[in-house]
Order: sequence, then structure tokens, then C-alpha cells
Amino acid sequence: MKWEGRRQSTNVEDRRGMGKGTKAIAGGGIIGIIVLLISIFGGETGQQIAPVLQELQNTQVEQSAERTLTPEEVETGQFVATVFGDTEDVWHKIFRENGSTYIEPKMILFTGQVATACGNASSAAGPFYCPADQKVYMDLDFFNELKSRFGAQGGDFAIAYVIAHEVGHHVQTILGTSAQVRQQQQQMNQTAANQLTVRQELQADFYAGVWAHHNQQYLEEGDIEEALSAAHAVGDDAIQKRVQGHVVPDAFTHGTSEQRKRWFMLGYKTGDITRGNTFSVRYENL
Repeated sequence: MKWEGRRQSTNVEDRRGMGKGTKAIAGGGIIGIIVLLISIFGGETGQQIAPVLQELQNTQVEQSAERTLTPEEVETGQFVATVFGDTEDVWHKIFRENGSTYIEPKMILFTGQVATACGNASSAAGPFYCPADQKVYMDLDFFNELKSRFGAQGGDFAIAYVIAHEVGHHVQTILGTSAQVRQQQQQMNQTAANQLTVRQELQADFYAGVWAHHNQQYLEEGDIEEALSAAHAVGDDAIQKRVQGHVVPDAFTHGTSEQRKRWFMLGYKTGDITRGNTFSVRYENL
């Protein structure tokens, strides 16, 4: 992705390298895998991950002392701020064209653990969006794991895809979609509630594709393939096969690898937000 020398968002707060003492937070290891399965790429935004994370807050984690970011970390932060700025530009344009006003979210870059309005979270939670404070939270070390552990391709556009997906959850919050989903889920059994969450996640993938469509002037050869590789790696079926060796469709909360790629590509090919109503499609046809 072409990003050097372009506008960077002023809504990014970089907390990496900040020293912290021992703190009770959500843990890693097997617990971290459970949290990752529930909340990777946001889950039903921060609302779903908060109860899980709060149950795990008795785990003690020793935080590293304050340190200076490496040149590579600084550059990655600049890239992230540029992509976040691109999402601002694109969604301002789309909202304006539809007679509305886009409210910009914030982004917090952190290492290890972070306190949010949706509860404490560790890096094991993966990138997520918290609707309570309208912030995207990212531990950039996640992307090393995405490649080494989940088999996604390398490349900066995998990061861009994840950012665009989380911003998609912010769009859902602004439009009232997230609140409607939570309200409906209160009247459903767990399987039906999970299916509604899958619809919400696939719409966020669609919105990520819409962003990529409107940002094509900055794309380079191979960028879309990197996004599709990341989407494939974090499909529910792909994760379940790696972690437990078999697939449990009723436990899906994000959609299969093929569904995630398909909805991202629909957004990318059309650039039309009206084409992303995942809630009107029969579940078996998503």
C-alpha cells in the first residue's frame, strides 16, 4: 500500500513502550486462546468480550519497563495512523453523500494489556472495537501471530484490512446496527444469538471492502490478496480446525473463511454500502 508522506490521523494514541507494573488482567495461554476465539477482530464489538475478560482479571501479568520504540515500530505506527486517516476520509465522504455526518473514532495502540470502557483486555483478545468509548484497540504484535500461527500472508495490507474491519464496527455503532443486534440477542437462545453476531461481523468485513474500493488509488499489486489471506486465516472454521481439530457451526461468531472473503470482496467490487445488508440474507446463503 502506498502510504509514505501522506496524511496521518490525529486520532491515534500510541501507548506502546509505556512502562507499567504488575496488574490483574485477562491472561494468555489457553485462556488467551479462548478469548481470541470469542473476540478476534472485535467480536460483537466490546460488549461480548467484556464478561469473558472480567472473569479472567485475577491473572497476574508482569509488565515490562518503559522503553523506546524501535525504528520499525515507529514506522508501523505511522503506517497505522495513515490507514486510520484513510478510513476517516472515505467514511466522511460516504456519510456526506448519504446526507449524514461521520463521527470519527479513536485508536489506541498498546502492548500487553489495556483498560477500556468495555473492560480490561490483554493482547490475547486480538484487535477489537469498544462501542462504549468508540475506540479501536490494537496490539500490533498480533499481526506477527496472525502470520506465524494462523498462516496468513505477510504484508502491510493485512493490517489495513483489520483496521478497516474494526472501523466497520464503528460505522455499525453510528448507524444503530450494533444496538439493534444487542437488543435482539437478549430475546434469543445462544445459537440464534451467535448467528446474528456472524451477520454483524460479515457486514464489518463488507464495510472493510467498501473502504478498500474507495481507497484504490493507494493500493498496490498483492494488497487485496493479503487482505483475503488474513480474512481466510481468521474464519471460524479455520480457527476451530487449528485449535480443536473439528468444526462446530453453532459456535460460529464471525463466519467461515469463505464467507469473510466473499463479503469483503462484495464491498470491494461494488463500493456501495446499500449492498451490505447481511441481515436480510438467509443464514445458509451468507
